[in-house]
Amino acid sequence: MSATATAPLTTAEVLAGIDEVAPRLAELAPEAERLRRLPDESAALLRRTGLMRMLQPTAWGGAEAHPVDFIEATLANARSGCAAAGWVGGVVGLHPWELGVMSPQAQEDVWGQDQDTWIASPYVALGRARRVDGGFVLDGHWFFSSGSDHADWAHLGGLVVDEDGQPIPGSDHHFLVPKGDFEIVPDSWDTIGLRGSGSNDVVVRERFVPSHRVLEYATVVDGTAAAAVGKQDSPLYKMPWFVLFGNAISATVVGICEAALDATLAYQRDRSNVFGTRQSQDAFTLPSIGEAASDIRASRLQVIDNVRRVHEVLERGEVPTLAMRAEARRDQVRASWRAVAAVDQLFARAGGNSIRSDQALQRLWRDAHAGLNHAVNIPGGAYQAAALSQMGLDLEGAVL
Repeated sequence: MSATATAPLTTAEVLAGIDEVAPRLAELAPEAERLRRLPDESAALLRRTGLMRMLQPTAWGGAEAHPVDFIEATLANARSGCAAAGWVGGVVGLHPWELGVMSPQAQEDVWGQDQDTWIASPYVALGRARRVDGGFVLDGHWFFSSGSDHADWAHLGGLVVDEDGQPIPGSDHHFLVPKGDFEIVPDSWDTIGLRGSGSNDVVVRERFVPSHRVLEYATVVDGTAAAAVGKQDSPLYKMPWFVLFGNAISATVVGICEAALDATLAYQRDRSNVFGTRQSQDAFTLPSIGEAASDIRASRLQVIDNVRRVHEVLERGEVPTLAMRAEARRDQVRASWRAVAAVDQLFARAGGNSIRSDQALQRLWRDAHAGLNHAVNIPGGAYQAAALSQMGLDLEGAVL
């Protein structure tokens, strides 16, 4: 085991670090948009905060922090004013948690030389893998690999195929692949929001992945993967995947919305409208700001409470019920949608000059909507599952 990272930071130190770098990240946000990835300086600043190692095992220089602390730090990072850094922090910052429930050899492969290395994704099962001696041969093309320009590894989702090359239903696995075995598709990330997140397409062409770097998707979703690596007593590593990952995404969206609220307050404080009325005296704008601020705060509290309640169940040595997981998914999705709707109200009352490209509010408005389009924020299935649960009906097939 070789350590190149500094000692694990406390949560207070991570939050202080985020506060310290936030002004510079905000300054670099337009550059991130131009580059369509994080500038190297932004990535270095984000790495310095320690956010990316909060869920990493202490044996590998991580903090093994309480998941609520990670959510709080994710909110703070996304509120920095650079939504791209917020997004990369929320997504890539979660990946050490999954590596923490993989085999010790996989952890050695990734962290043995550099405990500060970044792992990208995505997890969606777009790859196809055939079994061979000692592992699998993986092939595929994936979209939305956030932060991949600065990542040395990637978790990639795929289905195992049978002897005829046909995907086997229910054979979803996550494959851990090093840079060199995956390639970024040039010019594949060109969007109207979260432009600086560098969420590129990646491809893998017939690459061998040893068995120790493969994880069955179902064991991650229900939290049972922890037992296979001796972490059956760890509430952190037994967290159901959608509770932790979904709320990390929503925390990022909510944090971006908090940044939009901050930008609104700064913008409206001394502004007058075309009729010469100061916005600080406008009877329509002020109530809308107050209402939006309350809705965004409600969303913040909801994502924190989701993670806290499930973690408390695990701390008691119990297993979160499907009903609890359905409720957490419902509230996670609703938190994102409520917060973005609040930003819509802020932006609608910000006047014509707010749409200029040099205004932070328009960028954050676009970024918030882009985050809302992530798959874990799709409302229909999550709301339906929660309603079925409340009625005491079957939840088979629900994504929880």
